[in-house]
Amino acid sequence: MTSESRVVSAERLSSASPEVLFELIADPAQQPRWDGNDNLAEAADGQRVHAVGEVFVMTNTGDRVRENRIVEFVEGRKIAWLPSPVGETPPGHLWRWELEPREGGTLVRHTYDWSELHDPRRIERAKQNTAEALLASVDRLVALAEQD
Repeated sequence: MTSESRVVSAERLSSASPEVLFELIADPAQQPRWDGNDNLAEAADGQRVHAVGEVFVMTNTGDRVRENRIVEFVEGRKIAWLPSPVGETPPGHLWRWELEPREGGTLVRHTYDWSELHDPRRIERAKQNTAEALLASVDRLVALAEQD
């Protein structure tokens, strides 16, 4: 399998500003509201991300707790993290959000990159993160942001 097939993205335009969209992404407590995979259960308040190197903790459905290490961060524009079980090295899959200001709104791009994932036990689950699955999260995020 090539690296290209292990990077999946979805995007769409939103009338919301990048700042409004970014607040919903950078605050882990908000993430279950827009998760299109219905995989995120909850995150404690007060974990709003501000920089590379920070870690937020999320409980997934099935009570699996994950640490998420911020590896890319530009306030209001881009954020990416590497999830892992608590206390473990990230297995090599990355979630990224990019927000590009456009006339009248924002281009919202969501990417799942599992090109560095080498744990054979996680490969089948990674393959389930299709462009359609990512677009479900984008659509929910946009709907929430456009309500404000």
